[in-house]
Amino acid sequence: MPQSSAEKMPSVYLYIPNIIGYFRIIINFIAFAVCYSNRLLFAMLYFFSFVLDGVDGWFARKFNQASTFGAVLDMVTDRVSTACLLALLSQCYRPGLVFLMLLGLDITSHWFQMYSSFLSGKTSHKDVKNTGNWLLKLYYGYRPFMAFCCVSCEVLYIILFLFADEKSTSLLGTCRGVLKQGPLTLLVFISTLVGWAVKQVTNIIQMKTAMDTCVEFDPKRSK
Repeated sequence: MPQSSAEKMPSVYLYIPNIIGYFRIIINFIAFAVCYSNRLLFAMLYFFSFVLDGVDGWFARKFNQASTFGAVLDMVTDRVSTACLLALLSQCYRPGLVFLMLLGLDITSHWFQMYSSFLSGKTSHKDVKNTGNWLLKLYYGYRPFMAFCCVSCEVLYIILFLFADEKSTSLLGTCRGVLKQGPLTLLVFISTLVGWAVKQVTNIIQMKTAMDTCVEFDPKRSK
């Protein structure tokens, strides 16, 4: 007798990419546990967890282990990790509201995108083939570009955390201080700043596009 879907479900929890996802959660937990006592260790652990975000996708495609659970786990882990780091930065810098606004934009944009994808019957929030915006298509359609923006964003936040003083300090003052560092640090900082800016613009476009999909859903459903 064939197994029911309910009986097969637990095996999804043991997919390789999902196990990597659990590992990421543990690493992030340790990272934030030591963020005040050892900033360098925090940065290394946080970035390692971020790198694993790309590794789990490779394993999912390699072993045909893509799953809805894995996609949601990956998304939630990404959003919570970034949210925690932005919350930390809001306590390190003034004005801290800047980082809380970025946190709100990140969560709102991705939540609307996930839900609008569900309403449209899409299997992935990265499916933007029907959108008319070229930047959104480039972001989700060209993996190296998306990777550059995501890495830039996280690295920029890590740099700001590493350069933060023990007491709350000026965000602009720290940025000016970073710009006075050596040429390599300057190059990395400017590159990450560009990638970060593009990602924020993409988040805004993504949010508006997803909102439009939600607004258009009710009239279509009532027909």
